[in-house]
This record gives sequence, C-alpha cells and structure tokens, in this order.
Amino acid sequence: MPNLPSLGLRNRNGRAPRTAPRPAPPTSDYVVDCAIYVDGHRLDGTWSHSDAIAEVRRRGTGFVWIGLHEPTEDQINGLAETFGLHELAVEDAVHAHQRPKLERYDTTLFMVLKTVRYLSSERRSATSEIVDTGELMVFLGKDFVITVRHGKHAGLAEVRRQLEADPEQLALGPSAVLHGVADHVVDTYLEVTEAIQDDIDEIEAEVFEPRTKIDAEQIYLMKREVLELRRAVLPLTKPLQRLAEGYMPMVADDVRSYFRNVEDHLAKVSEMVGSFDELLTTLVDATLAKITLQQNTDMRKISAWVAIISTPTMIAGIYGMNFTNMPETEWTYGYPVVLVVMLIACVVLFKIFRRNKWL
Repeated sequence: MPNLPSLGLRNRNGRAPRTAPRPAPPTSDYVVDCAIYVDGHRLDGTWSHSDAIAEVRRRGTGFVWIGLHEPTEDQINGLAETFGLHELAVEDAVHAHQRPKLERYDTTLFMVLKTVRYLSSERRSATSEIVDTGELMVFLGKDFVITVRHGKHAGLAEVRRQLEADPEQLALGPSAVLHGVADHVVDTYLEVTEAIQDDIDEIEAEVFEPRTKIDAEQIYLMKREVLELRRAVLPLTKPLQRLAEGYMPMVADDVRSYFRNVEDHLAKVSEMVGSFDELLTTLVDATLAKITLQQNTDMRKISAWVAIISTPTMIAGIYGMNFTNMPETEWTYGYPVVLVVMLIACVVLFKIFRRNKWL
C-alpha cells in the first residue's frame, strides 16, 4: 500500500491525502504498466485499472496512465467499459492498421500514431526492409491516459521514466503524457530520416562514381521505404496542428505550446522525406542512364572484337575453299605471309578501335 506522506504530497487543505487499501491486481502479459500520478508524482504500489481510476476519482485529483501491448478484443473490453471508451476507437485500437489521426468522442480523445524503426543491414529481414513500422494509440480523458502499442519496437518505458523525472511537467495532467508520446514518436522520425540520409548519400556516391556497379533494386527498395515513412509522417501534421491550436478542450493550455514544438520537428521531417523522394527519383533516372551507357559501351566492345576476329576468319575462309588455281597456294612463303597479313590486320584494327575508345 502506498505511503503518500513520505512522498510529500498534500491536498488542498494542506493535509496528507488518505489512502485506501486495495487488493493486488491479477497479473497479465498485455498490461505493461498501470500507475497513478498525483501532483506529478507516482503513487507507490501495484494497481488494477479499476482500482486505479476509482482511487483517482475518490481523491478528485491526479490521473491514471495505463500502458497496453497488443491487447485482444476480450482483454480490452473490460477496460473500455470502466473508462467509457467508444466502441469504434476500441475496435481501431485492437485491429490496428490505421492512418495517423485524431478523433474526439464526447470527453475522450483518440489519437493514432505510426511508429518507425530503422533496421541496420545486419538486422534486416529476408524481405530487405529498411524501415520497420508499428502503431501507437492513445486514449485521453480528463483523469486517465491509455496507450496501446502494436509492434515490437517503440516502447514507452523511457518516455515514462523521463516524465516521472520531471514532476512539474507530469503535473500538467494526461495531456502532458500525450505530448511526451507524440514528441517521442517524432524524435524517432528524425533518427530514422538521418539514418536514411546516410544511406542515400552512399547510394548517390555509388551512382556517380565511375566504373562502379549499380544496384538499381537497392534504389527502388529505398524509395519504397521512404514512401512508407511518408505515410507515417504526413497524415500526422493535421492532428498536431489541432492539438497546438487549441481545438481540443482536453488538452491543457500550458501543454499546447509544447505541441507547437513537436509540430515544428514534424515539419522538418516532412521536408526531409519530400527531398528524399525527389532525390531518389533523380538517382533512379541517373542509374537507368548509366546502365544504358554501360550497355552501349559493352556492345561497342563486343562489336570491335567481332570485327577483329572476323578478319583472320575471312582470310582463312577464303583459302579454305580448296580451289585448284588459287594465288600463292604453291608459293613456299605463302603460309607465313598470310599469317603475317592476318596479324597486321588485327593489330591495325585494334589500334583503330582503341583510338576511338571502343576498346
């Protein structure tokens, strides 16, 4: 049971808030964490979602933050009933595969964000993915925030630790958690775009480096992954604008300015992703042109060697017709003279082709 006086918490009358005994909740693998925050401080103890929200509403202050990981429909139904979550939002949270969006259901906000992770070459799957994507849903109410994560990355443990280390920020309420989550997601966008920038710089150097083999498939793969990143970034612009401009009463006034900062970072990512798409299109065109030029060069080399080889072949073919009356067939030096003529013809042709840069 939490020892609130040891945390230095006081209610409005200056007295230490009362605590109510509660049973320990059943363990579950889909509930990552469930905590109560009062005046920016986390209460000690382990809570179930029903006991947590009951304690917050009994106190009349604080909020509950519950983190879920890929819950099933049966697992989330009880929680949705306790917190009054809309059935359409719950369905989206369970089945995922949603575009980034922000929706309001009565007194509850529902936000969807796409999470991304850059895969280094040794961690890429057989499908050669460069960017791994997931989803993060946030339910925001007056006294609760519920995060639902889909995917094996983009955990929020670090976000929770950072917010708990800043009680003044966390005391602003559930909307501070929403900002922390959005800021964390956009920061990962920046990290991924910087990593992709390095990959594109390497590809660009290879494309314009003379006498290098070009893998056009790698460029198409990179362009596809940039498109996947673009689908995560661009639809998030409007939801962040709505949060920053004050259209949502559930967002505290002191938090809106922080959302403007997140919106600025997202705009930077959007510009980078747009430039990536244009640059990769240019690299594809340059690669196709270079491949065409390389093929033309190869054809000229093949044609030059065919011309060189065909000269002695033609001479040998003439003297191989075995007619009775042919010049120099009875001459003692006929055979070496013909070989010398063949050699001279080949050398002359070789020098001509070399001077014209066919060889």
